[in-house]
Amino acid sequence: MIRRVFAFCGVFILAACGQPSSTSGTTDLPREDVRSGYTFLTPETQMLQDDTFANPGFLWVDQGQAAFHGTAGVTQSCASCHTDETLTLSRAGAEHPKFDTTSKRLVNLEQRINLCRERYQNAAPLDYESEALLAMTAYVASLSRTAPINVEITPDIEATYAEGRDYFFTRRGQLNLSCSQCHDQNWGKKLRGDTISQGHGNGFPAYRLEWQTIGSLHRRFRDCDTGVRAEPYPYGSDTYVALELYLATRAQGLAAEAPAIRR
Repeated sequence: MIRRVFAFCGVFILAACGQPSSTSGTTDLPREDVRSGYTFLTPETQMLQDDTFANPGFLWVDQGQAAFHGTAGVTQSCASCHTDETLTLSRAGAEHPKFDTTSKRLVNLEQRINLCRERYQNAAPLDYESEALLAMTAYVASLSRTAPINVEITPDIEATYAEGRDYFFTRRGQLNLSCSQCHDQNWGKKLRGDTISQGHGNGFPAYRLEWQTIGSLHRRFRDCDTGVRAEPYPYGSDTYVALELYLATRAQGLAAEAPAIRR
């Protein structure tokens, strides 16, 4: 615990010196520098992600595929609408978060799945971060594997995009750190035994070796907020969905990798 605090504080000192305390003067990551978190994995971990038989995230994909074609707890299966999901959903994971024209709000993939359950399957929404929702999200996201991330900022969500970007560049918590200070200003440097990535979400839901299970991008957000000693937002909060949208624009063009392996 002591070593962890000292290590984090070392990065805090490195990142925070001379930087603005708000979002003023912020700059986005140059497009030519954009790299997936896959880049910062060891060769052994990259091989684990690439091997769909060895990648433990595919255990959840298999569960999600069974649920997608099943009718347990619902009036009709997902497959009854998406008769060939490998085609009809081949870009769903790469194009969310997305504006929902019915509810008039931005939704991520987890929320889209729950909206489908409520609207078309007469079923209650699945709890965020539950095994059932993680499995379904992992399966649907896996159908977009290798597709380029391509989110569209329409007039309906411009304000939400701005909120997500502001959150990324605003310091918070007792350590007074922003997302940008790690993932823009210090990517590629070492934090304890790990290399700091650029913080892209193109691999989620992902199996994190630290968790020893699969988890959503919002779980990662909560871990980061907790790490800087800030109060995390609830799973599925508007704030985290806005941040997810901003991160998707930063990752524009990167291949969707879910279920990825991350440290």
